[in-house]
Amino acid sequence: MHLRIEDYALIGDQQTAALVGRDGSIDWLCLPRFDSAACFAKLLGTKDHGHWRIAPKGADLCTRRAYRPDTLVLDSEWDTTDGSVRVTDLMPQREHVPDVVRVIEGLDGRVTLRSELRLRFDYGSIVPWMRRADGHRVAVAGPDSVWLRSHPQVHTWGKDLATHSEFTVGKGEQIAFVLTWHPSHQPRPPLVDPFEALDSSVEDWRAWTAQCRYRGRYRDAVVRSLITLKALTYAPTGGIVAAPTTSLPESLGGVRNWDYRYSWLRDSTLTLQALLEAGYHEEAEAWRDWLLRAVAGDPADLQIMYGLSGERRLPEYELSWLPGFQGSAPVRIGNEAVKQLQLDVYGEVIDSLTLARRSGLPVKPHMWRVQCALMEFLRSAWRQPDAGLWEVRGERRHFVYSKVMAWVAADRAVQALENHPGLEGDLEGWRAMRDEVHGEVCERGYDPERNTFTQYYGSRALDASLLLIPRVGFLPPDDPRVTGTIDAVRTELAHDGFLLRYSTDRSDVDTLPGSEGAFIVCSFWLAQALHLNGRTDEARELFERLVGLCNDVGLLAEEYDPVGDRLLGNFPQAFSHLGLVGTALALYGDETAG
Repeated sequence: MHLRIEDYALIGDQQTAALVGRDGSIDWLCLPRFDSAACFAKLLGTKDHGHWRIAPKGADLCTRRAYRPDTLVLDSEWDTTDGSVRVTDLMPQREHVPDVVRVIEGLDGRVTLRSELRLRFDYGSIVPWMRRADGHRVAVAGPDSVWLRSHPQVHTWGKDLATHSEFTVGKGEQIAFVLTWHPSHQPRPPLVDPFEALDSSVEDWRAWTAQCRYRGRYRDAVVRSLITLKALTYAPTGGIVAAPTTSLPESLGGVRNWDYRYSWLRDSTLTLQALLEAGYHEEAEAWRDWLLRAVAGDPADLQIMYGLSGERRLPEYELSWLPGFQGSAPVRIGNEAVKQLQLDVYGEVIDSLTLARRSGLPVKPHMWRVQCALMEFLRSAWRQPDAGLWEVRGERRHFVYSKVMAWVAADRAVQALENHPGLEGDLEGWRAMRDEVHGEVCERGYDPERNTFTQYYGSRALDASLLLIPRVGFLPPDDPRVTGTIDAVRTELAHDGFLLRYSTDRSDVDTLPGSEGAFIVCSFWLAQALHLNGRTDEARELFERLVGLCNDVGLLAEEYDPVGDRLLGNFPQAFSHLGLVGTALALYGDETAG
């Protein structure tokens, strides 16, 4: 049985994450960080590549599942002929090392369950040595060690390179399992009380979500998205991963499979804005500080993405032993796009730091110097062609969005000097650059025959990123050229009412074979553009459809396939959830009090 991407739910401890399927199986778990090797890789292969399933004997998918309100604690329930049972999954906030806690509770009757733990390290390639020690099952291979602890009444045995158990629970009875990773050269990690961990996790998450200032419509969806963004935050550094997975396909059976377990600069402004407007200043400041550390150095070396601690070397390679999600190969680790020149990131970084200053976050003494250095490099580099924000692996072009963001960089720098007399910089030079970029984009990036901006200079192709032109202030929302662009993008890039990033059939910038699904965040951009353009009713109608794409526990992937009615791409996707939060704030934020 193949689970769809939307059949998974997320648990995590803000340092790593796992995906739990509707069949009760954990099929993806990175150890010990989001971007480290996975010990469960069934998601990208077969069950022989590692998973941990707990479910009633002979049962398939759970009858129902849901997060406990305002938490990341997942309850999955099965109704069987013998009774009903609940499996609760969570990763408690760690003090030392990561733990996965699974609590089984009988709801009615007496239900027999089975547990199968198939541990494989290094993305499913290494079978560890399993032994017993201090009442645990201990798996060891190289630097990794995993300890499994269960209730004393649960008997475990080994078979076919997996650890099995079978047990029965009656109404009101509880049994717990704890799976703990730690370095193999260290002694046994401290024991976690699973029931205390469950209670404290619920309490901690609810205390955090209570800080949310948003009280408008679709609050549940907004809160779920904010919880997801918090879960995708690497707590030690404040970095936020684009997704906790790699190589979930943009098209089933295709080759567009990328590693998203890194932090992208393109997300920076959207992230800051969402966190600040929702009331999460501490998280916003942590993200701002991560951003400043990551971009420190020669502005010419600015990357589009970094590791969770700001790592710069993210070499891409393929895992030949994994067949990929439902046969979508290759499975890639690392991301070669890190080497691309994407000029828009300079604008996004400067815009983010401007927003941080304007929002009252504590000012770092070197923050303005970083912005000035970026501006000076961009002043000489903005005329170059680049790879564009979608990281296409083809010829460099003069992408319109990249030029617009160069204008944003100059505009925000000019505003900073005009509004803060104590700052020093080349005001006249940056004004001149701003005007030059604006004039060139309007002349070379605009098609007067069709009344629309284009993907790149001289092209007839379109790009969903053009919808951000009014949002960043490049042109007023009611400018006829903005209206024309919205209508053109909405018509030419539509896929059952949702938007593609660009047309892989019509654009010549993409050299990879195959197609992809509708890019979810782009449809949120359309809703915001329609709202700014005065078409709020249409925007709200689209927003409602987009919220309907969330799976049964409120999560979104990168893309959506309207034909197959399924989610595609890495999951859950921070960009998609940022789009949901930002659009809700734009459409319904005036309903929020306090």
